[in-house]
Amino acid sequence: MKASRIAAAGAVAASAVLAVSAPAFAHVSVQPEGEAAKGGYAVVDFKVPNERDDASTNKVEVNFPTDHPLASVMPQPLDGWSVKVTKSKLAKPLTMHGEKISEAVTKVTWTATGKGIEPGFFQKFPLSVGALPEDTDELVFKAIQTYDNKEVVRWIEPQQEGQEEPENPAPVLTLSDTSADGHHGSSGTAKDASDTSTAAPASSTSASSTDSSDTTARVLGVVGIVVGAAGVAYGVLAGRRRTEA
Repeated sequence: MKASRIAAAGAVAASAVLAVSAPAFAHVSVQPEGEAAKGGYAVVDFKVPNERDDASTNKVEVNFPTDHPLASVMPQPLDGWSVKVTKSKLAKPLTMHGEKISEAVTKVTWTATGKGIEPGFFQKFPLSVGALPEDTDELVFKAIQTYDNKEVVRWIEPQQEGQEEPENPAPVLTLSDTSADGHHGSSGTAKDASDTSTAAPASSTSASSTDSSDTTARVLGVVGIVVGAAGVAYGVLAGRRRTEA
């Protein structure tokens, strides 16, 4: 009876460890190539994973924040994708480098001309953007992912401070402060950030090539903890038997 209770306790502990260690589902995110410094220009990548086993992503829309509009947005050509940049009139014109800007990019849409993002893969969508605002620490984008089975996933939910991550979080670009020497990060000028003439077109990348090592490490860690818990349970049982003897 005691052995059964100890075994049951070990099983419960192992289940709890597995539940805590289970990886969260991937979602659309945005990261800069280098730094995204306030007031500067940067190249940012929107990473879109395919979360379905029976459908491919064939359309991605990224809506830009209207409270901090960006006057310059330039996409990099991608094999197997067409891209459309949508501009809109600004309610309040911007002043950049002494010039007034009356319109800004409000949406960029990529449409697959081939197979799109197939199950088990993800795709990066690079953009050169700027000038980044100086009066905020982050930019929140809203992304819409469409599958070839007509399913639409809206990554538009903002992260509320002190609360758990929403089911479909909106991509957030964190902005860094300008360095003391006045440089705006690794992509400090418009020319550096927007020069895509020599850049090789990006292509779909297997999710397993980047995530498999992390997954393996988590699995090995979980196995080690479970084995350790079983060892502790066995040791307790053996000690009790010796005491009773």
